[in-house]
Amino acid sequence: MRDAAAPNLNQRAAIASVSMATVLLGLKGYGAVASASVAMLASLADTLLDLIASLVTLYGVHIAAQRADEQHRFGHGKAESLAALFQTMLIAASAVAIAVRAAMALVEGTPAGSPEAGIIVSLIAGAATVALLAYQRAIIARTQSLAIGADYLHYQSDLALNAAVVVALLLERYAGFARADSVFGLVIALWLGWGAWTSARTAIDQLMDREWPQEKRRAFLDVAATIPALAGMHDLRTRTSGAQEFAQFHMPFPAETSIGTAHDVMDDVEARLVAAFPELQLIIHPDPIGHVDQEGALPATIAERREI
Repeated sequence: MRDAAAPNLNQRAAIASVSMATVLLGLKGYGAVASASVAMLASLADTLLDLIASLVTLYGVHIAAQRADEQHRFGHGKAESLAALFQTMLIAASAVAIAVRAAMALVEGTPAGSPEAGIIVSLIAGAATVALLAYQRAIIARTQSLAIGADYLHYQSDLALNAAVVVALLLERYAGFARADSVFGLVIALWLGWGAWTSARTAIDQLMDREWPQEKRRAFLDVAATIPALAGMHDLRTRTSGAQEFAQFHMPFPAETSIGTAHDVMDDVEARLVAAFPELQLIIHPDPIGHVDQEGALPATIAERREI
């Protein structure tokens, strides 16, 4: 169950994230200048993106949380997807710039200027990130916030990035691997590019109203199968918009069923499904038993649906 103070807790966690990104930006900016490290530069770019992404995401989540209005009857959930697309464009551009810089340094064999500075900065940044992750984990346990959960995953990857910078500079400074910094900078750029592609694909899926994953659809049908009044369904359609889930289907009733009775039954079915999927908005359309809306319509029973 979610904590009653969830909105305030989530806001505090978001502010902590933005504050941490701001501090780390200044710290890594010094480290990048002092060390002349490509890997450190990549880490700095990632932190700058962290800050921008946090601000854009906060705004997107704020808009997405607004109630539906006359111009947006289905709510504003897709604002999160638009914010994510904006972030991925920034990440992709940064990844390309870092890759070019790393490739040039790799060809020229340019060593890092002061590896020690980069190592110290990365260790401090890593320790600060661990503290933020512990705080976010405590908030997520109380609020189950999707937005803070996504931010938590992002900072987990940032922790790995700091470790990569330390390893690169240690190899260059003490193991004699002269191009370790450039190689790790290139790897980090590729990693950022992959992250941009993954985020963009998720955002595009939501904007295009992609169906839920099969595992989630099956879980929905498993719950539906436990509801005695729901003897069957057809034309199940699902989509996701931000943190909001949408589903709709047709439910068969005997032809003699009154509108009032059908309405009461559908209310009960909806309450049970929403209890299992709290973020769900559900639309149920009643059909006379045996009615087929169009040729090739999907099977009418839950058991048959599971075979799809």
